Amino acid sequence: MMRNMAGMMKKVQEMQSRMEALQQEMADTEFSAAVGGGAVQVTVTGKGEMRGVKIDPSAVDAEDIGMLEDMICLAANNARAEADAAMAAKMKDITGGLPLPPGMSLPF
Repeated sequence: MMRNMAGMMKKVQEMQSRMEALQQEMADTEFSAAVGGGAVQVTVTGKGEMRGVKIDPSAVDAEDIGMLEDMICLAANNARAEADAAMAAKMKDITGGLPLPPGMSLPF
């Protein structure tokens, strides 16, 4: 029984170490999404920090600022969704496909 417990603790420590490395990797990785035929592009890190917004001047219409605001939100949400999907795929690799218990979130 103790041998099993020691082996399990070692695996948990390895998983924790891999998760910490993944956190750093995701913080350093950028994800971009463009909408409106490339009129608006947003770049975020894997942790959701916005790094940049690019707006094609042709997308700026003083008569329709609402459309530009919507495109910025959509691009930001799409970039974040891409980052979340990448994180989920990497977490699945670390956890061996085991689902996280209810209420337990990703490591950040």
